[in-house]
Amino acid sequence: MTAKIDDADYDHRMEELLKRFQAIHQAYLVQRQKAVVVFEGWDAAGKGGTIRRMSSVMDPRGLKVWPIGAPNESERTRHYLARFFERLPQAKEIAVFDRSWYGRVLVERVEELTDEKSWRRAYGEINAFEKMLAENGTRIAKVFLYIDPDEQLKRFEKRLSDPLKRWKLTYEDFRNRDKWGLYVDAVDDMLARTDTADAPWHVVAANQKKYARISALTHIAERLSEGVDLTPPQPDAGLEERFKREKKAA
Repeated sequence: MTAKIDDADYDHRMEELLKRFQAIHQAYLVQRQKAVVVFEGWDAAGKGGTIRRMSSVMDPRGLKVWPIGAPNESERTRHYLARFFERLPQAKEIAVFDRSWYGRVLVERVEELTDEKSWRRAYGEINAFEKMLAENGTRIAKVFLYIDPDEQLKRFEKRLSDPLKRWKLTYEDFRNRDKWGLYVDAVDDMLARTDTADAPWHVVAANQKKYARISALTHIAERLSEGVDLTPPQPDAGLEERFKREKKAA
């Protein structure tokens, strides 16, 4: 939990990572690739900030960010995975989930929103779901950002004192702290039972935000670029010729 990175190293590595994400994004658009990125972690662990860095160099037509909260009334009448099927990426898309289907074995387990038989069954259902995605050509990257209770409280204080971030802090955040031990057990079980070859977990010591961003984004870039040719495509000869004619006529 003491892992850190200095400012100079962070700036250099972030610059390189963002260039790589630009190359990944271009390759996905040209080669019709698709990917799912899952962010889980403690409240205030830095999921949103990490997603913002990644998305800052991508065209919104090829990147979808899905913030996941509690299911609505209609969604509660269906299988818990149904609402995620509707948000899966098409060809040329990267879908980022800020929290995900893992709510079934985390918050729903701890808060007793589903019975024990159902959340225990969900481990196998989730593994099968992700295997199906992988076999259909969807690359999967999963990150869990881990902070300790003291660091979380410091971040809550910063949110409370910042008028532009105060909206992020809710009573539910404090209520979740009261069940920290139960969530630790749930997280440990989740990581042990859903870390697979198709969709491995990358757990990040996130007490320092900069280190966490570099670690998380490096893993995501590696997963998304695996087996993908990131070489920029050659210019279209017809377009080049048309440009030359337009320029000559101007």
